[in-house]
Amino acid sequence: MKYLHIVLLLSFLACTSTQKVADSTSAEVRQDIPTAEVAPLVPMQEVSNHGFSMDRLKRFDDYLNAEIEANRIPGAVLLITREDEEVYHKSYGEKEKDSGASMAKDEIFYIQSMTKPIVSIAFMMLYEEGHFNLTDPVKKYLPQFDNMKVATEHQGDMKLEDAKSDITISQLLSHTAGMSHGLGASDLDKKYLQALYFQQHADIEARVNVLPDLPLVGQPGAQWYYSASPDVLALLIEKFSGMNAAEFLQQRIFDPLGMDDTGYNIAPAKESRKAVLYNTQPDGTLVKSDRQTPASGHTIYGGTHGLFSTASDYMKFCKMLLNQGEVDGEYLIGRKTLALMTSNHLSDDIEYAAGEGFGLGFGVITDLAKTKALASEGNYSWGGAFNTYFFVDPSEDLAAVLMMQFNPYTDHYADKLRQFVYQALVD
Repeated sequence: MKYLHIVLLLSFLACTSTQKVADSTSAEVRQDIPTAEVAPLVPMQEVSNHGFSMDRLKRFDDYLNAEIEANRIPGAVLLITREDEEVYHKSYGEKEKDSGASMAKDEIFYIQSMTKPIVSIAFMMLYEEGHFNLTDPVKKYLPQFDNMKVATEHQGDMKLEDAKSDITISQLLSHTAGMSHGLGASDLDKKYLQALYFQQHADIEARVNVLPDLPLVGQPGAQWYYSASPDVLALLIEKFSGMNAAEFLQQRIFDPLGMDDTGYNIAPAKESRKAVLYNTQPDGTLVKSDRQTPASGHTIYGGTHGLFSTASDYMKFCKMLLNQGEVDGEYLIGRKTLALMTSNHLSDDIEYAAGEGFGLGFGVITDLAKTKALASEGNYSWGGAFNTYFFVDPSEDLAAVLMMQFNPYTDHYADKLRQFVYQALVD
């Protein structure tokens, strides 16, 4: 912000100097120069809202509308808050293409991996109650995770070796345990995908119990590898609290925050508000998916994905984070716990995106210059597989949520969210 003031000052001085030159010019010369009416300066408060230029934010409107017109994204909902107040809340496009029905601000989206930060916060609530230490081995509470094997090759006939150390709870939170999510192209990733998501599991314990039978992609703690480890967190929530993740989240997070449209299943009365899922075709345009996400009937209350939510509901979660865990005078999580979760937990020898790290459930910006993008150091965020995104910026008291519903995931619109939000921040 200090650079903005310098720019404004220099602009003012430049205008003043120009006026002095004009005043010193002879009257005869001035008669030959046509005069133009200069618009009066507009006070900053008339062009901004909590430090945002509304004109600059409209650039994001233009961009999203152009992407919708080109059939590269479906309808979208954008919500930005700063200083605990709503700055911008808009919907774009149609609920379903060519339907004539506008996208609603309270559309319910399947948020996929944006479930992970919520479950991570829930799990760390139990840490604050003393149920475990972050350095504890997972096998202390789930004995099936003893004697894990590591695949030294990920294709074909995989060679296995013993894990050199036990998986710890902090490694589950930071995706350094060596598990996979099944999203990669290797034979080992495909084994994870098949075992986790293409088998019928009755509940989260049944799904988690396939993980010890699969070899790890690498030694525990040796790499960051996006994984299904938050499902293990969901099972541990059951073990420690006596409630499944759905019950725990409802009582400890959703009810206190008033997140009435968030859960693993959508109530029948709200089902018409569920977003339509689209698929990206090879040419980059969208087609309605043949496989729409069921609104109800879900019995696996996991940590990797599974929640439905709205932009407004998820913003309530973000605002709680910005408020250092506090809502209505009560603390859902302590500020020191939150500080720990949003610190980088990756060692220097672990590869990750330039200028970024990973905490306990969140991606974190650690070196702004290395990211080559607009943001702030300390900004933390995550996204969902159907292209839902959020970020929280404590230094600017700022949060943003962008919800869309198409597959597959791309970082492109997460980058655009930050780019357009930050370029509009003028104070």
